Parts: sequence; C-alpha cells; structure tokens
Amino acid sequence: MNDYTIGKVVFGSAAAIGAAYEKFRRQAVDETRLAPTRACPFPLKRQGIVGEAPVSGVGTFCGSEKQTLTFAPSARPGWWIRRMDLPEQLDTKVDIANLWTSAQNLVLRSGSPHNYLRMVEHIVALKCGLGLDNVLLKVNSGDPPLFDQSSLPLVKAVEHAKVVETDEDATFVTVKEPVAFGGSRGDFLLFLPPEDGARNLRIDCAISWNTVIGQQRILFDVTPETFRYAALARTNATRKQYLLAKTVGKLFASTRNWGYNERNILIHGRRRFYTEPRFPVGEKFLEPVWHRATLDLMAAIALTGEHRFCGTVVSYRAGHTLDCDAIRALYRNDLLTRI
Repeated sequence: MNDYTIGKVVFGSAAAIGAAYEKFRRQAVDETRLAPTRACPFPLKRQGIVGEAPVSGVGTFCGSEKQTLTFAPSARPGWWIRRMDLPEQLDTKVDIANLWTSAQNLVLRSGSPHNYLRMVEHIVALKCGLGLDNVLLKVNSGDPPLFDQSSLPLVKAVEHAKVVETDEDATFVTVKEPVAFGGSRGDFLLFLPPEDGARNLRIDCAISWNTVIGQQRILFDVTPETFRYAALARTNATRKQYLLAKTVGKLFASTRNWGYNERNILIHGRRRFYTEPRFPVGEKFLEPVWHRATLDLMAAIALTGEHRFCGTVVSYRAGHTLDCDAIRALYRNDLLTRI
C-alpha cells in the first residue's frame, strides 16, 4: 500500500481531502505496471516526427461527416494546432493558457472564437504518453475524428510518421513541494516531486462508480509501452446518458450529432455492461480507469506546454475540471520548477 504526503492544500477543503484520502488508501490496487527503474523512459533530447500521418474517422460531434487529423513535423517546441480551414488564424499552442473550457471535454482555442478544437484530450495525451515534444496538428474543423479503438489509431499514426530525436535537450518541470487539490464531491488530486530528481511520471489513479464499473485503481509508470496498451480504452457513458443523447439529445447542439455508437464507447448500467468491456483483470474490466488515467488525466498534464512533467500524480474520483483547475493553479501560484 502506497502512502503519499498530502502536502500543501492549494484549493479545496483540507478536511474533505483528508477524508477522501482515507477512502482512497483503503481501495485496493487492481493492476500495477511499474518500470524496473525510475530512469526516464524517453530520450533526454526533444522528440518530433519525420513525416506527415493523416488519420480519419467519423466526427466526434458531427457523426455523419468524416473528419481527418494530420500529425506533421514542427520546428517549434511544443504541440500546435492549425485549422487549415481558417488560414487567417494563428496556430494554437497546446497549453493551459489556451484552454477554453473543460466542462464536458477539453477545448483549446486562441484568437477568433472559431479557432478551436474540441475533445482534444484523447489527442494531446500522446504528448505525455509517448514523450513526443514537437508536433503540428492539422485539422479542417473543430471536430476531431472518433475511433472504435479509442486513441490507438492516433498512436499508430505517430509511429507511422516515425518518432525521432532532435538536437535540443528536453525540458522537465515538477512541483516544488507536495501539493493537493480538492473538489466538491469527495475527489482530489495530489502532485508530488519525483524521487531523487528522477525524470519520469508515475500515476496512481482510482475511480468509484455506483454502476457495474464499481471501484477501480491502477498504479503505473508512464512509458510508451504502457501508453500504447492503455490507448485502446474508450470513453464510457451510462446507458441512460447514451439513450438520452440518441433521443431527446437530438434537440441540443452539444449532443445532436454525437458520433458515439455502441462500438466506440463503453456503455454501462448499474448491474451490467451494454457493450463489450475491455481490459479484464480478475472479475473486473479496467477500461474505465485506464481511460481516466491516460486519456483524460495525462491530457491535462500535457498542458504544461513544451515541458515534460515528472513526479507522481495521485487521482481519486477526479475529472476534467479538477484536472485542469489544478494545472492552472500550479502556474498561478508559481508551484512549478524546472529540473
């Protein structure tokens, strides 16, 4: 059982965080994937790609339209989004400063209100998970493609484009001291510095649902192998949410053209899954917690701009908004330091 230092409470109730932490401690770890050493799993030089790699799928929010995203080389540090249909707009840097909203999904925007990309979390998580530092994302709309294999097609596209080291040193940031962030529903995040200045990222993530998903917890080191394994984990929705989106949801812009179907999301109810779950471990299917840890939490961590974040991040029942509020607070309160 891992014990963590809660440290400085940046926002939220210290008492509530303490109570939630005790529940977290009592929750067993269902799967562990730790690297043999705490050495950096990525080259210490910045990584980019050589060629361009397009990947297409049904639109996430315009399910009747095919959408294409292209990974392309970039000479600038960091990840950048270029709307090819808005040539008068500048590229948007993947950075917490350009986060427009995290209410239901992460939306990055800069310049014109039209210069945005929705549901970026499942894309930019690759920055953190693959140690991929310099990338240009070319898109023709603000609606990214959606896949039956979640983000695995994106990983394969990057591999096809060929990841290479540049001549520049990678830059690393971490927290100056252990810090905690509390939400309003018994959720919290802890950020801790790495041991002995190690340049790696470890995540301990737990969720707790009152559906068949139940309680799930995983502990892992972020490596290319672990991320590729987890990239197959789909977004989940309750059966009620799915049915509402496909009926009454047709009246609302946010769900009217959802590209979600019974192949590309995990649908669950109180007692059963309505689509085939993935990641079986014992009697559980850990697809929800792997999605939460890698394609949601790591996407928020990727918003540290051109830097790689290292240390340990502990997440209990948290979601997009707490993730992003925490990253923003790290900058606002000058809690990050370069390694």
